[in-house]
Amino acid sequence: MAAALILVPASSFAGVFISVNIAPPVLPVYTQPLCPGDGYIWTPGYWAYGPDGYYWVPGVWVQPPMVGYLWTPGYWGWGGSAFIFHAGYWGPHIGFYGGVNYGFGYTGHGYEGGYWNHGVFAYNRSVNNINVTNVHNVYNRTVVVNNYNRVSYNGGHGGIDARATPQEEAAMRDHRLSPTASQISHRDAAAQDRGQLASVNHGRPQVTAMRSVNQRAFNQQQRVANGVRSGQMTAGETRNIESREASINRQAANDRAANNGRLTQQEHQQINQRQNNVSRSINNDTHNAARQPQARPQARPQARPAAHAAPAREERR
Repeated sequence: MAAALILVPASSFAGVFISVNIAPPVLPVYTQPLCPGDGYIWTPGYWAYGPDGYYWVPGVWVQPPMVGYLWTPGYWGWGGSAFIFHAGYWGPHIGFYGGVNYGFGYTGHGYEGGYWNHGVFAYNRSVNNINVTNVHNVYNRTVVVNNYNRVSYNGGHGGIDARATPQEEAAMRDHRLSPTASQISHRDAAAQDRGQLASVNHGRPQVTAMRSVNQRAFNQQQRVANGVRSGQMTAGETRNIESREASINRQAANDRAANNGRLTQQEHQQINQRQNNVSRSINNDTHNAARQPQARPQARPQARPAAHAAPAREERR
């Protein structure tokens, strides 16, 4: 599978599109994690492409770069001779994203998951996983979805037959912003995880969604679960890791409570250092069996020939 880069005019968002000669896999079915708090917007998971083929970028709650901006997801579209990826972007209105039904309010056209109301984002609880203890600006509105298939691309053989509406075309002429640094980091982290490759997971990614960008605790829980399933981690090692993760979570919660829901740079560093230590422990626990020296087989005692009886000696006194 050869991938080529196609340059587009400088006025076009993102500057570079990725072109691939085979279609991306279908969208996996997954559950949306709880919204972390007010102001976060759901960005759905999608299939990206790298040197080793398609890989799944988990859906994740992110903070927009500006108040009033919404996320238009990226999508794959048939370009006549190859599938081209059109990158997602932030803007005041939702643009065209190929008619792909990403779920959770992204029905294929527009966004039914929420809206900005006087600088505050209101969440539709009918399509979002919301805890009203953490999120207070909510409403309920039924969303009717006509496109229930899981096809992940527009046009071509088997693709979604959808065209941009006049409103979506107008949105594409709005002022737009590229994905944030945290979103790019999130995508790059997925690219480094072989469990996200379609060639490895056969369309069932190891991690489908996250509560926040680069949620290390979530990833490490997945590593622990894999270690338990494979028999690489004992019950005692698992309890140790879970206890340490719980302690880190308590520290982060206490720090946020003392600082209006945010972590200072120093607190981030402390949490990250503790997570690094846990990550090393997981790695040691899942590989310690391979490092233990093999027990040497004990040599069988060889039968000795019967000794000739020595002539009795008279004991001298």
